Amino acid sequence: MPLNKNQLHTVTINGYTSDGEGVARIDGQVVFVKHAIDSEVCKIRILRTTKTVAWAKIESIINPSPHRITSGCPAYGPCGGCNFLHMSYDEELRHKQQRVADALERVGGLEIEVAPIIVADKIEQYRNKAIFAVGNGPTTGFYVKRSHRIVPITSCLIQAESANRAAGALREWMADYNISAYDEETRQGLIRHLFVRTAKSGDIAVCIVATAKSLPKLEKLIETIHHHCPQAVSIVLCTNTEKSNVVLQGTFRTLWGEDYLIDTLLGLQFQLSPRSFFQINQPQAERLYEQARTYANLTGNEVVLDLYCGTGTITLIMARDAKQAIGAEIVAPAVQDARENAKANDIQNTEFIIADAADATIELQNRGIHTDVIVVDPPRKGLAVDVITQMVKMSPDRIVYISCDPATLARDLKLLDAEGYKAKEVTPIDMFPRCAHVECVVLVERK
Repeated sequence: MPLNKNQLHTVTINGYTSDGEGVARIDGQVVFVKHAIDSEVCKIRILRTTKTVAWAKIESIINPSPHRITSGCPAYGPCGGCNFLHMSYDEELRHKQQRVADALERVGGLEIEVAPIIVADKIEQYRNKAIFAVGNGPTTGFYVKRSHRIVPITSCLIQAESANRAAGALREWMADYNISAYDEETRQGLIRHLFVRTAKSGDIAVCIVATAKSLPKLEKLIETIHHHCPQAVSIVLCTNTEKSNVVLQGTFRTLWGEDYLIDTLLGLQFQLSPRSFFQINQPQAERLYEQARTYANLTGNEVVLDLYCGTGTITLIMARDAKQAIGAEIVAPAVQDARENAKANDIQNTEFIIADAADATIELQNRGIHTDVIVVDPPRKGLAVDVITQMVKMSPDRIVYISCDPATLARDLKLLDAEGYKAKEVTPIDMFPRCAHVECVVLVERK
């Protein structure tokens, strides 16, 4: 019998999607059930159907899971930020571990040892970077999933408390002086977003994204931010007039304090401008990079190539144990940051190339440089085929693959396996507690 909208069914949940939604089956048809937990018996209402799958919501839970908990966030559900506030952290970790193993087997067709997931010590207030959407009211918050409707949030559970305070300061200033928020439909209004970065020391950098090159009542804005956030060291204005979803684009001007924030990672110091990439969960990032160092197994005689190097974090970490570390990145400002970070840490055995991953490997081959170890940390879409081809041509002894998407990781490991490079071990790392993403570090060796 075909499933139709608004039908009620009683189902048993028997797994999860990659986003953590519950999976049930009705007469062989797959149904995705939001906020359902494995093994629960639920009465559900069908919301939407296609020929192959359906989506449903829970009407009532007949047999709840022992892992079900009550969310402490009033915005959970409408807000698209978190996925697992309805379940215990143990169950979330079990799902993430299984998600990695399933992707390797089903997508990659590979039999690889998956080490136990590296657990986060802190599952609240761990994010050191926040981007709040700003709306009239004034309100600050995050978008409903797959929309640009703002869910007002005054205290996000996973953001640093300093970010929540900075958002409160912005709302207060806007209310006190009748400052308008930007409207995407009319393209009118001033304030678009608020970006806040928090360092390990507690120092914070605030970046206000607006449509103008100057702000009214600027002294009052700075005063209000300092009142709520006395550890602010930088206040920057980003003038963004583009009709796009990219938040941090346009011109940047420091309104008060420093041009950048200084943070540390594994004993190294990094200067972070608003557009600099830096891992969001600092303690877990240190564990991730330590695992990458372990897999790289450097003795001091190797040349290491770090593709997608960003601001040079991994390059500099590897350089301490290598003969030379070379970073490649297509974003020129990030490479400039990487070079400055090398100077700030007095690390002299590094080189940074402005190029995409494939072109960087070709350039190094043309220069006759042999790399012993290649580290890759690509975006969610994974490695392009030409990148894999050029990496293999360099004949490294080991490849250390850092991934933020198990499916594209499995696909790439399968391609590498066909080229003579076998994945030996995968270590998942929970970089984003309460959210669906899971990171992995993989040791890949030449057969």
